[in-house]
Amino acid sequence: MADSSMMDLGDLRPDFDRLFSECMNSGKIDQNLYVEYDVKRGLRDSNGKGVLTGLTEISDVVAFRKENGREVPIPGELYFQGYNVVDLLSGNENRRYAFEEVTYLLLFGSLPDQKQLEDFIKVMTVFQELPNRFVRDVIMKASSNNIMNALQKSIVNLYSYDPKAEDISAENVLLQSMNIIAKMPLISVYAYWSYLHFVEDQMLFIQNPRPEYSTAENLLYILRPTGEFTPLEARVLDACLVLHADHGGGNNSTFTTHVVTSSGTDTYSAFTAAIASLKGYRHGGANLKVTQMFQDIEANVTNWSDTTEIENYLKRILDKEVFDQKGLLYGVGHAVYTESDPRAVVLKKYARELAIEKNRLEEFEFYTRVEDIAKRLLTEKRKLFKPICVNVDFYSGFVYDMLGIPQELFTPIFAISRISGWSAHRLEEIINDGKIIRPAYKYVGHHRDYVPFEER
Repeated sequence: MADSSMMDLGDLRPDFDRLFSECMNSGKIDQNLYVEYDVKRGLRDSNGKGVLTGLTEISDVVAFRKENGREVPIPGELYFQGYNVVDLLSGNENRRYAFEEVTYLLLFGSLPDQKQLEDFIKVMTVFQELPNRFVRDVIMKASSNNIMNALQKSIVNLYSYDPKAEDISAENVLLQSMNIIAKMPLISVYAYWSYLHFVEDQMLFIQNPRPEYSTAENLLYILRPTGEFTPLEARVLDACLVLHADHGGGNNSTFTTHVVTSSGTDTYSAFTAAIASLKGYRHGGANLKVTQMFQDIEANVTNWSDTTEIENYLKRILDKEVFDQKGLLYGVGHAVYTESDPRAVVLKKYARELAIEKNRLEEFEFYTRVEDIAKRLLTEKRKLFKPICVNVDFYSGFVYDMLGIPQELFTPIFAISRISGWSAHRLEEIINDGKIIRPAYKYVGHHRDYVPFEER
């Protein structure tokens, strides 16, 4: 069977359709049983709050405070190793290595001084280099149109280049983690260029990083044929990397890292699993869904200043009439934050600065109108008694677009940042030597007597 038709069933299609129908009938569970057995579906209680499954010192997500014995919503706060992320980004105008500082903080538990930061950057710069012929033999072969899949393939293939790949001692895992953190930007951008060349038939463009550049600066440098960028562009991307670096132990990809690490697997397998989790549209892929949603709204709302027209179209999205017909306003609402997502608040500020530089202020103001209307509509539709806010994905895609970053790299950039948090959480799991994470599932099927083949 030819590669181009690998999944083409041809005349066998009716047989597969029958098998699929049987699969769907077999796998359907009565939804009322989740209530009957008090199952914390999605590891959440009836109020949607996450069930405690572990302890961490790495980051803290705060959305409520205790007042007269009850929880009261407050503007969201995010802490890395005890430091408020907003404070970590203060004074960012005169700093180029905020992401490197935060990576150091997540891994080692304290903020670096000048000498510690310089030494850390030197080591990470050495680790940027990819193994000999890795780009040709791994990245460029079987190019994927989804760079997250290319990332998975590349990370798991790094295992073959590591003579101590199976060593899961804390010391070796730290070494492996730093190595992967440093290589992620190159792998992502090179995979994108490979995709353009081999799938889209465009000119192949490979540019080596510059040792004097920060992670954010190098991302812009190796992505752009001219290699040019403005100080504001680098500062905004640096802030984006900081904001996405970690978000507590309970988010899907970080929890995946804990789960897989607890089994005793190798570092490359653990991070490949985390990337697979982050790819999903309900997690890291959400920023791309927000961008696609806005492209649809912008194409169908003729007057971006007309709040009535905007509201009518958003209602049609909620009623599953337009866009992807799922009835979702992507980027609006969060599992923990209510009053505000601190990452979205910071990104909104940077988005406005960048919109002024890029002459896209009208589009930024359109985003803010959609934000206000969407929050109100969702509150009314779901009959919510607590506030609802936009999350980090609402503005991140718009920021990336203004930076000239292609949509194919939106979620990989999330991974480039979040690998710092995954590394810290993997080390935390190993250092504390916990039990294998094994939640329970309640069996609700029926026991049956076996019927011999010839009697069926």
